[in-house]
Amino acid sequence: MKVILGSSSKFRQQVMQDLGYDFEIVSPDIDEKSIRDNNPEKIVTKLAHAKAEAIIKKIKEPALIITADQVISFKGKIREKPTSNEEAFEFLSSYGEEPSETVNSVVATNTENGKQVSGIDIVKVYLHPIPQDVINKLIEQGIIFHCAGALRLEDPLMKAFIQKIDGTEDSLMGLPKTLVKNLIKQVIS
Repeated sequence: MKVILGSSSKFRQQVMQDLGYDFEIVSPDIDEKSIRDNNPEKIVTKLAHAKAEAIIKKIKEPALIITADQVISFKGKIREKPTSNEEAFEFLSSYGEEPSETVNSVVATNTENGKQVSGIDIVKVYLHPIPQDVINKLIEQGIIFHCAGALRLEDPLMKAFIQKIDGTEDSLMGLPKTLVKNLIKQVIS
């Protein structure tokens, strides 16, 4: 059966490659800003489901579809991808104050048998304060604008400021491997 990753994220594609899946990429092309919720777990689940539904409409043959979404929760507020240099600076300069949480939802859909399941994975991230010159370099690079909460911990510039991570690196990249494998097993059986 064809495996489809409903994401254009290079980070999620890398995780799927690491898992050994041969997959196609189909962009869900949804208006993520039209789907809102103040609860981090609910918004990522709603978005991952909406992505799955959009992809189902685009495909003609049976497939296993994997969709996901991620937000950062900081001081009870949801942080998505930053939309400006100022917002990215605000996000990055605040992370030394207290831990943030990376909240992921993954949805696995088997269009052949109609099964669809979802799950949540949360990683707690503790950072030392990030100096202004490092934040400016991260903004200049631009990659953080593709990351929820501007949080790209695998960046060499960020690594020095990681105090502790309660969770896995693949979850930080937006696609928790263990969750993906478990959800696939559930929809294939």
